Amino acid sequence: MLSQGPLFLACLIFMMGIVVIVHEFGHYLAGRAFGAAVESFSVGFGSPLYERKDKRGTRWRINWIPLGGFVKFAGEAQTAADIGKLENGLVGRPYPELGVGQRSIVSLAGPLANFVLASLIFALMLGTFGRPNVEVGIYSVSEGGAAAIGGMEAGDIILSTNGKPVTTPSDVQLAAVLNPNTPVNFVVRRGEVEQSLTVTPQEIIRENELGQQVPQGTIGVQLANVSIQEPTRYNPVEALGQGVLQTGKTLEQTVTMLNRIITGRMSIHTMSGPVGIGDVSRRIVNEVWAQEDVSVGTRLSELFWMLLGMCASISVGIGFFNLLPLPVLDGGHLVFNAYEAVTGRHLPEKVQEVSLTFGLILLLGMVVVITWGDVIETGLFGGGGG
Repeated sequence: MLSQGPLFLACLIFMMGIVVIVHEFGHYLAGRAFGAAVESFSVGFGSPLYERKDKRGTRWRINWIPLGGFVKFAGEAQTAADIGKLENGLVGRPYPELGVGQRSIVSLAGPLANFVLASLIFALMLGTFGRPNVEVGIYSVSEGGAAAIGGMEAGDIILSTNGKPVTTPSDVQLAAVLNPNTPVNFVVRRGEVEQSLTVTPQEIIRENELGQQVPQGTIGVQLANVSIQEPTRYNPVEALGQGVLQTGKTLEQTVTMLNRIITGRMSIHTMSGPVGIGDVSRRIVNEVWAQEDVSVGTRLSELFWMLLGMCASISVGIGFFNLLPLPVLDGGHLVFNAYEAVTGRHLPEKVQEVSLTFGLILLLGMVVVITWGDVIETGLFGGGGG
């Protein structure tokens, strides 16, 4: 019998490992396509546990700390005076010798690989199980709440919010949270009749980590999925298209959340770091493994698919996060490349150094804040979530 502790760690390493390796492999493939010499491709951090060198001189490593990874191109971190020098045995040309357009494609290739991975995972899941045909129904309505004032009733089926189809309860919750004191158009079906209702989410105030009063909306309903028929089945081509659409929807939700965080309308703790992701993984493992009346094989299969879906969402988040214009991220490299494309010269090395330092400090600050929020939320030190 597998214990939950090692199983949880294995699941966390599995998810994060796949997402990071695919991201770095995207950079690797693009760099190789343009003839860049690759010094090393590492899975994990720390000292090498296993290493081999291929015929192009690239060192492939599996390191002791099984989280993260990176690809290192020859000459990537060298000064101008060192460009053109390669280690013995390396095949290709130094990374700085690539054209600005080629380097931009290499930077984009990592996030793009994450989006492709997410699309393929969503496509696999939709091709295997189909898309559940469920509707979002109202289980109960709080007396005096925004939904009751707007005319919603228990038993109503919510079809759309502001013209956007509703497929999950989170679609309704997001429409409420993002629109405090702002009228939202809901189309509901009551019996056989569709009705258009205007509901104005009531504002609730939460204090964010900066001490700012952040407004959020609530409409005062309990929601439930209502199954209506067999799942919609897709052939492989249709599943791939649906997978791309699902990735786009997940990316849109990520952008919306970041916009609200930047404008102070949502706490940065809404974002999850490794601690938060680990806690969600732990909860999934515990929930699945608690089904003692189900065989171990069935539980492992259910766990695999649930974590694979989570892996797709994480992949979208990692891809988008790396496109942010911070100098230490892919998006920052794109900004440097844009400067070079416009001016015809590299950004001065001193400016790059200062930018990288600033970006690293800002990134570390974000990691600390997000991680601390995860620690509080998950109750690692005795409080927070259960």
